[in-house]
Amino acid sequence: MQKIKIENQAFTGFSWLSGWLFTIGFLQLTFWKGVMALLLWPYYIGVHIRAITAG
Repeated sequence: MQKIKIENQAFTGFSWLSGWLFTIGFLQLTFWKGVMALLLWPYYIGVHIRAITAG
């Protein structure tokens, strides 16, 4: 019989969300700029990492 291990990743998600909320508050972004930051910033991180790993 094979054991199945279930991991709870809620702490990681909470840490990410609290970090974003802190950043938005620290930069004093308006609501819509905060929404845009949440939507667009992961794209720019991905582009940057792809450029680093491509060599």
